[in-house]
Amino acid sequence: MSALLLRAATAAGGLEAAGVRRGLATEIGAGGRRVRKEFADKMRAGPGFGEFVSSGTSEPITAAEAMEKARGKAGVVRLPRWLKTDIPTGSSVGAIRKTLRELKLHTVCEEARCPNMGECWGGGKHGTATATIMIMGDTCTRGCRFCSVKTSRSPPPLDAAEPANVATALAAWGLDYVVLTSVDRDDLADFGSAHFAATVREIRARAPQMMIECLTPDFQGRAELIEPVAQSGLDVYAHNIETVESLQGAVRDYRANYKQSLFVLEHVKKSKPTLLTKSSIMLGVGETDAEVLQAMRDLRAAGVDIVTLGQYMRPTKRHMKVHEYVTPEKFKHWEQVGNELGFVYAASGPLVRSSYKAGEFFISEILRKRSAAAAATAAAPGTSDLRGIAASVATEERKRA
Repeated sequence: MSALLLRAATAAGGLEAAGVRRGLATEIGAGGRRVRKEFADKMRAGPGFGEFVSSGTSEPITAAEAMEKARGKAGVVRLPRWLKTDIPTGSSVGAIRKTLRELKLHTVCEEARCPNMGECWGGGKHGTATATIMIMGDTCTRGCRFCSVKTSRSPPPLDAAEPANVATALAAWGLDYVVLTSVDRDDLADFGSAHFAATVREIRARAPQMMIECLTPDFQGRAELIEPVAQSGLDVYAHNIETVESLQGAVRDYRANYKQSLFVLEHVKKSKPTLLTKSSIMLGVGETDAEVLQAMRDLRAAGVDIVTLGQYMRPTKRHMKVHEYVTPEKFKHWEQVGNELGFVYAASGPLVRSSYKAGEFFISEILRKRSAAAAATAAAPGTSDLRGIAASVATEERKRA
């Protein structure tokens, strides 16, 4: 009897559970249909396509509004369209990369993740492939907050064969213009000055027609270490102040500073007046217009001939953030200011870098015309009217374009 009652109770419980499941499924099914109906109603009542493509105003948005719209939910700023570039490809890119690997050489193009690598290595509109060679290794003793080159207090020793290897590679490429730069080597007694000068002399011996620009460290502001490089046979001596005076500590390594960099540029002119000197400023790191103008005036006061201004682009999430993406119109303004201040050449644009193909072409033309003018008048190469020559080159380039 008890067994029969147990089976009956079990059966009843099973029926009850089944009923609960059927009721639950019916309720969920009805709820799902209700949610879908509500979603469809919202879609029908929502904005149309015209409202998506129209901002609701005929007035263009300001740079500040564009910056705000570019920020995602996490506060990350999307890259503006004018800063997007193609991935570097082509036979010239492959050939240059192959030679670099074979000779164990480094380029700042790769190490600093330059956005112009495709144009420079691929030839660009002027047809000559160029690369900025980075000597003294790929490891820097300083830790600037904008730079992606790896750092160490004790990098590997210098490669004694590097000057000859660099000269061999450049002679094989047949370039008209080359830029040499380097990491900082505060671990060396002369900070790499002798190695830098030796590399220039090797290039000059193997490719005497090649124009050489050197983008150097500050050598801690020591005149006796700046002079050997300035006297080594180069055509353009470049050293970057990087940013305005008030942001030096936030942007650069503590061993670099504004006045020290200006001293380097000023001393180069005193050491060899015929050398063209050059410096670069990053924009978008928090500077004001008044500070940029003052920095440009300070560079001219130091005798600097060429200035470049470009957009700071954050290489990785470990580096300092972009404060703003400066518009192409603002860069054009700074180019005009540079011309008004008396620079021989001012290059200013979102993708302009200290070593940039278009700038190198322009500078090489100035140097050629200066040499030709000096030869025609039997004058010293440095006595020609550089401003007049630059204007002539600019006119020819506009006609060609």
